[in-house]
Amino acid sequence: MRAMVFEGVGRPLRMVERHPVPQPGPGQLLLKVRACGVCRTDLHLLDGEVPIEHPPRILGHQIVGSVLSDPRSVDRPRVGVPWLGWTCGECEYCRTERENLCRRARFTGRDIDGGMAEYAVADERYCFPIPDGYPDAQAAPLLCAGLIGYRALRMCGTARRLGLYGFGAAAHILTQAACEQGREVYAFTREGDSAAQAFARELGVVWAGHSGQAPPRELDAAIVFAPDGSLVVRALQVLAAGGVVVCGGIHMSDIPSFPYSSLWKERVVRSVANLTRRDAEEFLALAPRVPVVTRVSSYPLEAAARALEDLRAGRFTGAAVIVP
Repeated sequence: MRAMVFEGVGRPLRMVERHPVPQPGPGQLLLKVRACGVCRTDLHLLDGEVPIEHPPRILGHQIVGSVLSDPRSVDRPRVGVPWLGWTCGECEYCRTERENLCRRARFTGRDIDGGMAEYAVADERYCFPIPDGYPDAQAAPLLCAGLIGYRALRMCGTARRLGLYGFGAAAHILTQAACEQGREVYAFTREGDSAAQAFARELGVVWAGHSGQAPPRELDAAIVFAPDGSLVVRALQVLAAGGVVVCGGIHMSDIPSFPYSSLWKERVVRSVANLTRRDAEEFLALAPRVPVVTRVSSYPLEAAARALEDLRAGRFTGAAVIVP
């Protein structure tokens, strides 16, 4: 099979031919990859900010695939595979419905070969039916951008005025879900990114501007998707009393010091880590009811490196997807 392989920090992804096709073990499924979303976490892996301990590794953790190894595949023609790829089921986190914090967790595209390939093997427990009506490429971003955004939104409670810092794949999905819930969404982009701001307005935000601006009203909650720690401080400065700032990424630059007055009045800063099966089941049921419509830019497998660099440079709105 063809696969785009990460071999080390500072080295470009390389197309290789791997033989034979990987075979599933007990409790696993063999998938023919139909699409794989590109995520900022892939950039953190590529740059060594999130380490891959045992390269070479096939990146990609928003996999849509056809089940080949399961006799029940007639009933489940397509499944999705997210970032969280395996948990022990035994530790205190797994036993208290916090499997996203499992001490021995393994992650798709980091510890387990991912979906930037023609085939992939995945733990059946972490394969989820794709909602009807979603083409492969449009479904792929739901599996990380959608799931992490949804988990972050849950951390915001009943917040009515919601700010989103970094308007990429996750924010464009979450905006649709939040607007459907009757929330006011405020979009913050890079300075001068008029395309992203216009896109945000198309999706129903009540205000769009750059991250250095103050919105017209205080926010009840803010989610920081961009990996820039200084945005946490900026979000606190426009947060109402009792509000929460949720850090929605796996990696972020250092958060600068800030005066206690910015945190006072019961404001909260917290992070979101990974996801749970409950998140996946709830969000994949919610998405078609909204309905969430994903905007994607598609790339062939051999152009995976270009897709990552386009993501880094902000050359597209919405999400990027690899189609083998």
